[in-house]
Amino acid sequence: MAAKNKKKKNVGDFLLTLVLIAAIGVFCYAAYNLYHIYTEYKKGTDEYNQIEQMAVTNRDPDAETQETMDEEQVPLLAAPMKIDFNALRSVNEDVIGWIYIEALDGVSYPVVKGSDNSYYLHMTYEKNYNFAGTIFIDCENSSDFSDCNTLVYGHNMKNGSMFGQLKKFSQDGETYKKSKYFWIFTPEKDYRYEIISAYTTGVNSDTYTLFKGPGTEFEDYLKKIVSRSEIQTEAGNLNMKDKVITLSTCTGNESTRFVVQGRMVDALDVQ
Repeated sequence: MAAKNKKKKNVGDFLLTLVLIAAIGVFCYAAYNLYHIYTEYKKGTDEYNQIEQMAVTNRDPDAETQETMDEEQVPLLAAPMKIDFNALRSVNEDVIGWIYIEALDGVSYPVVKGSDNSYYLHMTYEKNYNFAGTIFIDCENSSDFSDCNTLVYGHNMKNGSMFGQLKKFSQDGETYKKSKYFWIFTPEKDYRYEIISAYTTGVNSDTYTLFKGPGTEFEDYLKKIVSRSEIQTEAGNLNMKDKVITLSTCTGNESTRFVVQGRMVDALDVQ
């Protein structure tokens, strides 16, 4: 009887040991994955911080120099930053602009255009493989942001980088109140856009329609996107002459995307 109990105890100890080994293995695997994710995020963040330091000069919004005043000493609109596109091209010739969203801390990135819509999904600006990828426009859009609707894609990163903060516009009403504008800087012009809509949409929805040119179809489109907004905006009167930017990011659901759309309200000569 004692031998039988001892045998059961040995089997139990063996099974317990196997469970402990398996648990340790699962823990180590999870820890490795977390470390890998952390290092990927850090590599991407460090790279873009270095690029920003190299190419971006922030302007003092309180500096009232003659260049930013009209004849009656009324402050004129000035771009919040200056971009060194020569420096950016020395790293990647696919660069076409720089995006800056006023209400979202740290959303300031180069924008590229690739030959397709896949390459920059997981390739950084310096062309290193990283899940963060690069902010890029649709390969069928014009590089000068002159289309009726320009599609701009960016990942919804969990650390808030890239377009990971876009959802704040629908989650927190104070975000839009903080600022309803975002900028696209190009070598030729500095464009300011007013946010007119923010909402979740299907991955194949007509939000992603590209237009050959202005017309009644585009006017109907403008009415649709404003009506879909999950936040109250001050869109005002829209017409076929408007130029729209659609900022798009994933939601965690493969069938949906979150978009923030703005219309161009200012086009400033590069200073």
